[in-house]
Amino acid sequence: MAHEATLYTRVAGGKVRCTACARYCVIPEGSHGFCYVRKNTAGRLDLLTYGLAAALQVDPIEKKPLSHFRPGARVYSIGTVGCNWRCLYCQNAEISQEHAIQGRPLSPREAVRQALELGCDGLTFTYNEPTIFAEYALDVIREAHTHGLFGNFVTNGYMTPEAVDYLVPHLDAISVDFKGSGEERFMRKYITAKGPAPILSTLQGLRKGGVHIEVTDLIVPQVGDDPDALRSLARFVVTELGADTPFHLLRWHPDYKMMDLPQTPIRTLERLHAVARAEGLEYVYLGNVWGHPLEHTYCPGCKTIAVERYGFLIRSWNLDKDNRCRACGHPIPIVGRLSPEYSPQGILPLI
Repeated sequence: MAHEATLYTRVAGGKVRCTACARYCVIPEGSHGFCYVRKNTAGRLDLLTYGLAAALQVDPIEKKPLSHFRPGARVYSIGTVGCNWRCLYCQNAEISQEHAIQGRPLSPREAVRQALELGCDGLTFTYNEPTIFAEYALDVIREAHTHGLFGNFVTNGYMTPEAVDYLVPHLDAISVDFKGSGEERFMRKYITAKGPAPILSTLQGLRKGGVHIEVTDLIVPQVGDDPDALRSLARFVVTELGADTPFHLLRWHPDYKMMDLPQTPIRTLERLHAVARAEGLEYVYLGNVWGHPLEHTYCPGCKTIAVERYGFLIRSWNLDKDNRCRACGHPIPIVGRLSPEYSPQGILPLI
């Protein structure tokens, strides 16, 4: 559904410059940007996927992953077609690399109505890059807030300062997903992106705006597991975001155009976990390794398990009413508390 974008400027010759993502595409009349969903129509930039959902599902918030925000919450996950990256291993390539505009109609009001009907606590924009449909996502979040629901992004963070300023007043939480620790050569070869500078700038803007931030890092074996790159990223997070920023090292699996590499060895993740911790990060998690002890939240004060996890499920909650460790009283920076009614059963209905 064509809808005039907000994030753009007009330039000479009938062209427009998109200001949603760090590519800053200059688009001639009748053409579209790198993402395929933002098109110059007679000198104005239209978002072609406004109100068109290509993927819908109810998820636990821990799947995003957000481990320190509204634990145990259910979120209505929404994705569209298109992306501003070309990850050769994308697990959602059937929608992210789709050039045809398609999806089921879903207005902001209807999205929130469905989320409420399904018992969700918030809405999250995920599966493809939400920056490219920021105007649609923001309208949904505004509607969600009127009904007491939160809104968050799962994003590659390859935004512009204009997009950050546009989104920050409305976002409740964000998961910013690095690939290969943001190492420049990896990004150029496997993502078709120049480097991590725009992502780092985005994180600084989000921090300044008071958005809850969690950082993820997809570790691709052999080509994206450089400990020096991770060390540099961890230092940035500690310095610019804080040592208590949740940091997730994710296990990669073969997909799309990269079927020749194995899954990330667990020992590689464990080794990189030690690197991140050595740089001062207090809450470092391993993701996609269900049952591993490094899924848990450990208290920095007494080293006991503060929140016991199994994949996306919470098995035990060892914090008091103020989210302090019951063993030693150390505060754990988690937004919200686990509901007494929380049940790990039946929280993943596919719709």
